[in-house]
Amino acid sequence: MVDCTPRVRFDHDETDSNVMMNATLFSILARRLALSAVTLLTLLAAAPSAQAQSVVVMVNGQPITTYDIEQRSKLILLTTRKSATRQEAIQQLIDDTLKIKEAKKFGINMTKSEVDSSFAAMGQRMGLSADQLAKVLTAQGVRPETMKLRLQADTAWNALVRGRYKQSLMIGERDVRAAAGDDASSQQSESFEYRLRPIVLFVPRGSPQGTVEQRKKEAELIRGRVQSCEVAVTTFKSLRLASIRDTIVKTSADLPQNLRDLLDKTPVGRLTPPEVTRQGIEMVALCDRKVTTADTPAKRAARDKLFAQKYEAKSKSYLEDLRRGAMIEYKQK
Repeated sequence: MVDCTPRVRFDHDETDSNVMMNATLFSILARRLALSAVTLLTLLAAAPSAQAQSVVVMVNGQPITTYDIEQRSKLILLTTRKSATRQEAIQQLIDDTLKIKEAKKFGINMTKSEVDSSFAAMGQRMGLSADQLAKVLTAQGVRPETMKLRLQADTAWNALVRGRYKQSLMIGERDVRAAAGDDASSQQSESFEYRLRPIVLFVPRGSPQGTVEQRKKEAELIRGRVQSCEVAVTTFKSLRLASIRDTIVKTSADLPQNLRDLLDKTPVGRLTPPEVTRQGIEMVALCDRKVTTADTPAKRAARDKLFAQKYEAKSKSYLEDLRRGAMIEYKQK
């Protein structure tokens, strides 16, 4: 019996070429699938879930999501040590949205670098770098951007209210005197102007305690010899790892009570006792002290209190007006 089945002959070179081409195509496809999978996983890891991103309320066309509310609630707990209700967090987010938009309307539009600077300044006040502050927030479940949004709203709003209502926020001297009258103690009834030159003897970070104590003894010896600011300048400019700053002028109202007391006990031309700080050993040369007509501490405190009361009242009424004119639409409760 003759086999009539058609036979197909493959040329050897052609077969090898097809195999190589198929292998190449398969490799490219595999890489693309792998890349797509990695990209998808990255996006899923970086973005909150769809449920967490559902819109709760629209404020003049801008959405506030459940994730925003969750973040703001954590921020409130972290900064106030008090838990906020869901509605309180929503109200705060609505207010911040309105504040930022209103500020932009009057040309107050903070750039990213300005917001980052405010964030860094906050960290500095806490003794932290911007990166360290970001890590502290992240460890508590709060994204740094959540804090930055809050800073942006507060800073822009403060500038707007102070700028638009500057005249009505001014405090009269009669009101200040009346408010300070009952609080003015004998120590606070007189104001001085101080001319100061800060001094530091640097101590490298991580130095042993013995090194710190040695530098402190050195500072005490120098302090005993210095009788004037001129001598202080000559002395500290000739020392290694030491610096004397330019003259600064402060009034009693600019300084905390403990520093005022220290300067009032220090004779003019002499140095305050050495103090160990993060930079090293610090002292202050008192170059001059004289009575001034500037605010006393009591008057400054009274002025600040009266201003805060006026500012809060104006800020509250302004925000209420914005709320009445805003389009606030709840998508879910």
